[in-house]
Amino acid sequence: DLDMYMRIETELFLKRLIVGGMDKVYEVGRIFRNEGMDAYHNPEFTSIEMYEAYSDYFDMMDMIEDLYKTVTQNVCGTLDITYQGTEIHMGEWTRMTMAEAVKKYAGVDYNDWKDDEDARAAAKSLGVELEHENATKGWVLIELFDAFVEDKLIQPTVIYDYPVENSPLAKRKPSNPAFTERFEYFICGHEYGNAFSELNDPIDQKQRMVKQVEAKRAKGNNDAQVDEDFINALEYGLPPTGGLGMGLDRF
Repeated sequence: DLDMYMRIETELFLKRLIVGGMDKVYEVGRIFRNEGMDAYHNPEFTSIEMYEAYSDYFDMMDMIEDLYKTVTQNVCGTLDITYQGTEIHMGEWTRMTMAEAVKKYAGVDYNDWKDDEDARAAAKSLGVELEHENATKGWVLIELFDAFVEDKLIQPTVIYDYPVENSPLAKRKPSNPAFTERFEYFICGHEYGNAFSELNDPIDQKQRMVKQVEAKRAKGNNDAQVDEDFINALEYGLPPTGGLGMGLDRF
């Protein structure tokens, strides 16, 4: 007579183990997401998630680059491979912040925007229709990235420092709290994994979860709720932790 559900991630459960004193954890697990389907999004897929205490998102960048290089060399015997007619140089990785990437490919500079209105005007000048009419600078940056950058990232590229707006579980950058210590990496114009320095401030975490739940309920999802048990675990104490999630199918 237990209520059961299909999980959308392993993250909050693995982090509980870090709170409990395990310094390194990972799981290869089946995940279910009821949010549409296309050639790169299967509602049922296998993910690898890993968490390491006393590390951060730069350690995760090093780990993922090393993983891809090692596996490519062992499986293919070379770091230069051809995928669907495209030469991929797996031994050469580029790192850019999201703001740097948008400046390079869309020609607009996040740092030139004085306020949200400036950002929305920049999007309008580029012909990008924003999903939110009151979009913040962070949301505008994300939408410009989707419109102008992602499909250009053919060679292995790490894009880091994501706006806090779409990174509810990532730690804020101390030097610029509008951004988080988060990255995703891209090959052949598609995202292959997601990582960050984990948010370990329970007050900040609860505020972000409440905002997320309110937004979902406003759209009619009355099942959305804050994971109070996870907040309780954070209150006991999560050490500084780096976390990484990658889809095994895409890999």
